[in-house]
Amino acid sequence: MNAADTTWILVSIAFVLLMTPGLALFYGGMVSRKNVLSTFMHSFGSMGIATIVWITVGYSLAFGPGNAFIGDFSHLGLQGVGLEANGVLAMGESGELEPAITNIPHLAFMAFQMMFAIITPALISGAYAERLKFSAYAVFTTLWLILVYSPICHWVWHPHGWVFADGGLDFAGGLVVHASSGVSALVFAIVLGKRRRTTPPHNLPMVLTGAGLLWFGWFGFNAGSALGTGEIATLAMVNTHLAAAAGLISWLLVENVMSGKPTALGAASGLVSGLVVITPCAGFVAPMSAVVIGLLGGGACFGGVMLKSKLGYDDALDAFGVHGVGGILGGLLLGVFASTAWNEGGADGLLFGDSALFLANLQATVVGCVYAASVSFLLIKGLDATLGLRVDEDVEIEGLDVHLHGERAYSDGRGKHLEER
Repeated sequence: MNAADTTWILVSIAFVLLMTPGLALFYGGMVSRKNVLSTFMHSFGSMGIATIVWITVGYSLAFGPGNAFIGDFSHLGLQGVGLEANGVLAMGESGELEPAITNIPHLAFMAFQMMFAIITPALISGAYAERLKFSAYAVFTTLWLILVYSPICHWVWHPHGWVFADGGLDFAGGLVVHASSGVSALVFAIVLGKRRRTTPPHNLPMVLTGAGLLWFGWFGFNAGSALGTGEIATLAMVNTHLAAAAGLISWLLVENVMSGKPTALGAASGLVSGLVVITPCAGFVAPMSAVVIGLLGGGACFGGVMLKSKLGYDDALDAFGVHGVGGILGGLLLGVFASTAWNEGGADGLLFGDSALFLANLQATVVGCVYAASVSFLLIKGLDATLGLRVDEDVEIEGLDVHLHGERAYSDGRGKHLEER
């Protein structure tokens, strides 16, 4: 057991949890004022739903020994998850289960991974904001975590997983978190259809505050994925910051060329794009490579957001444009820029003469995105046929906050609610 490593993981758990309220602010500021609370509930609801799903069955399916495609039920209800310093168990050369992660308590590793499980389905909510029933949201989130997130997590991060065994790398969740949620969001937006009425973001300071909290929390998201202190955590933290800054600048430059004005919303979206695209790369690439990756990510995600107007789907808060495009691009760029000079436990990418990582990540990305999109489609259609997905037209026009939750976000300070403008 290493006290310093354990301390850093405990701090990172708090950092990553803070990202979900940060996401609530980021998304909540972009909707109309009559839907602020319903949008917040998609993030805060996940803090409850995903926690219970993870400790009962999700963690076991993701990190139980299992096989190449799914874990087993050996950790059902946190069975066998205690304070021992042996983390995930994998089959060793001797044919016996051996620890694959050391130095930190198994319970701490489980909790750190739980924070990822909390925020990932909340990212999808950007696609269906302002028009989805809360009951459909709750059931979809539960089933998506079990049927999509946990298997892909097992593929990529468990030593038995086929992506891991095939040589694919994903430092902190380019495929596991962002690409999987982004393509699921795209499917949701297409099946659900457009909002009946759209409005500009009602509170840009809220959006920027949320983006700032995401930037802060992302240090735990990426550097915490080193699972300890030291060189790799340092590399991941520096790369995270550099890519976020580069993504912000890149988005604003492209936006200024396209529309003539760099916007505050663009700054927030750009920095988040940089954070998304560096996520799979953070502990495997050089700092100057992180800058290039962030620059490419900001421009690419700007283009991803523009797709919705070209193709006619309503990805309300750009879940696919930022997280889907950024997660996919980041996984592929890792296959280009990865360098064992910076992380001996990684691999060399195309720039350093090896194509194996790029090809492995390309395969994982294609299979992972197709799987996430297909299962999400079946879940969405099944829920639409049973619970129904979309609120009634009058509910959507008058606002989800008062109809679904019996509350309004704003009043004039004298008990009178401010009407939608």
